[in-house]
Amino acid sequence: MRIGLYVTAPSGPDAIDRLHTEIVQAERDGFATVWLSHIFGLDALTALAVAGRGVPRIEFCTAVVPIYPRHPAALAQQALTANAALGGRLTLGIGVSHKVTTEDMYGYRFDRPARHMDEYLSVLLPLMRGERADFDGETVTAHIALEAPGTGASVLLAAMAPRMLRMAGERADGTVLWMTGPRTVAEHIVPTITAAAEAAGRPAPRVVCGLPICVTDDPETVRARADRVFAGYGELPSYRAMLDREGARGPGDVAIVGDEKAVSAALENLAAAGVTDFAASVFARGEEAARTRALLKSLL
Repeated sequence: MRIGLYVTAPSGPDAIDRLHTEIVQAERDGFATVWLSHIFGLDALTALAVAGRGVPRIEFCTAVVPIYPRHPAALAQQALTANAALGGRLTLGIGVSHKVTTEDMYGYRFDRPARHMDEYLSVLLPLMRGERADFDGETVTAHIALEAPGTGASVLLAAMAPRMLRMAGERADGTVLWMTGPRTVAEHIVPTITAAAEAAGRPAPRVVCGLPICVTDDPETVRARADRVFAGYGELPSYRAMLDREGARGPGDVAIVGDEKAVSAALENLAAAGVTDFAASVFARGEEAARTRALLKSLL
């Protein structure tokens, strides 16, 4: 199992410089990947394309870019450009986001999101391969070819529900998860996506598991803090469904928390469940942050 690191999306006039510093340190520490969320701060693709320049080995990943505010051709053009800037080491993670964001903030109808993703991929994927896209759907239409360099980037879907997981296995390169525990990964995620990939004659999919992580001698306090810090995720329907499958009351129950031995065992459990990539979201403070980073580095 490859281990990567969620990097923060800093704000302020020196945000890109600070992001670059964090990426450089992640590569020096030996992490295989860096993951940047796209929420309300930096544009993830633009930020990685700029902050990642001159960093020679690490893989740059978005987790994830919401598809609704962007036509698939526009996203493909941006991703191809970023991939060219990053030496062909971009992984484009995309997702449908959530109704509260899509409808209440952007004003798009969050109607049958899996259908929209299916149609979206019918345009995005050929363009990412350097091919022409000709598609007329209910929510997406495109008749276009692009000239941007940078073909070959991997595409992952934020897929957790059965239809989206099948789509990720049949058409994309895998899934990127959040707030999804090991039992759910082993019993639901991996079997569903793997069967879909095999039926479609595609390679074994990547299963990227992102979770909060903290090495501590006070796990109860840290889990309670995780419940507070990540409370919003426990209320969003897609994540709530994964927590319910796991039998988890809240985010603190799936966070990877404990001393070095306990955290190492939890990571081994994820690998045994079929996770190919772990994206560590370090939410520790002070000495706990140093211990968490040191443990992760020791496992690389």
